[in-house]
Amino acid sequence: MPKRVNRRELLRSATLAGVGVWIAGGASPAADKSPNEKLDVAVVGCGNRGAANLGGVSSENIVALCDVDDRQAAGAYKQFPKARKFRDFRKMLDEVGRQVDAVVVSTPDHTHAPAAVMAMKMGKHCYCEKPMAHSVFEVRTMREVAQKNKLVTQLGTQIHAEPNYRRVVELVQSGAIGAVQEAHVWFGGSYAGRDRPTETPPVPPELDWDLWLGPAPVRPYHPCYLPGAWRRWWDFGTGAMGDFGCHYMDLPFWALGLRYPTRVEAEGPPVHPEGTPAWMIVRYEFPGKGGSPPIRLTWYDGGKRPELVRQGKVPDWHSAVLFVGSKGMLLADYTKRKLLPESQFAGFETPKPTIPDSIGHHREWIAACKSGGATTCNFDYSGALSEAVLLGCAAYRSGKKLDWDAKQLKAKDCPEVDRFVKPEYRQGWTL
Repeated sequence: MPKRVNRRELLRSATLAGVGVWIAGGASPAADKSPNEKLDVAVVGCGNRGAANLGGVSSENIVALCDVDDRQAAGAYKQFPKARKFRDFRKMLDEVGRQVDAVVVSTPDHTHAPAAVMAMKMGKHCYCEKPMAHSVFEVRTMREVAQKNKLVTQLGTQIHAEPNYRRVVELVQSGAIGAVQEAHVWFGGSYAGRDRPTETPPVPPELDWDLWLGPAPVRPYHPCYLPGAWRRWWDFGTGAMGDFGCHYMDLPFWALGLRYPTRVEAEGPPVHPEGTPAWMIVRYEFPGKGGSPPIRLTWYDGGKRPELVRQGKVPDWHSAVLFVGSKGMLLADYTKRKLLPESQFAGFETPKPTIPDSIGHHREWIAACKSGGATTCNFDYSGALSEAVLLGCAAYRSGKKLDWDAKQLKAKDCPEVDRFVKPEYRQGWTL
């Protein structure tokens, strides 16, 4: 064991110095582990999605658990009594960072980036819940740090690992519906926010409210924000699109090979300074391939639907993805798919599977951490997806059509969007 620890420290030192050491295709600090050796994992955020992600990595050695709310963390603390317990992830990483191989981040959106970036700068592999972060700038920073330090990463878009998405991608890429230049994505739920509450009840003793706020502006505690309703507030979440955009937009991103949009515009009810909207429609244009026309992708939430659905030409599923091709259409959700119009595809022979089934979303990440292999939702692929999702929210809040320069993270002649692309952190918090 001392030999392994010394080697790990050597790799970590090189990473912190920016040398970017790469051994046997693996990244510091877990590249020297055999497939049968457990990772040493620290977990930030232990309730709700955090509990599910903790379950996904429970086969490994859970070294440390961090949560600002003892109530939310109670189950995890009971399940892993030997793990060290922390409220502040910065203190946790300072104290146990040397023995940790990887970190799982499952906090509310506004603290994804501070926790993940700190861990990755220390050379730790990272699994992070979706969306990757709270702003486009944070996502880009996470991707760049992961690439620089050659780390294994995975975004929590668990549906990506399910068989149905693979079969849909195969259908689109096989040309079953012809050339696709148009896609529609809708989510049936609504995350309407509201005015900030005026009451100031006492903070429960189990909760560290200041740490929960993290880099967000200071405001009084109120139970309307947590454990889950924070998604309805711009300071902490990004509404329905932030919660489900990465899941459903993942499918056209994968099938059509999308990266960064060149144009984004959004509509919805009047922008509220505090709360997310009851509905939103976001229209994207992505560069076409090989000189083909731009690919148009439209997002809808809060009960809004594409015109094809309203006309009765496409079934009205609660939440779905619709590919519109030159030879037909393909409708899909998490578990099912349908070629349209059905009469046109009667007797259609589905192509043989070409995309291997996943070993499991969390297992992919664990195996890659040990081998230096790849994951399907790494921060490069998922970073572009998350940036698009968050850019849609930024376009809505700015009220402007964005001609987007992804390289510079700038919209042409639109300084109004800058504060949503890169929000300010409150004093004491940084990337």
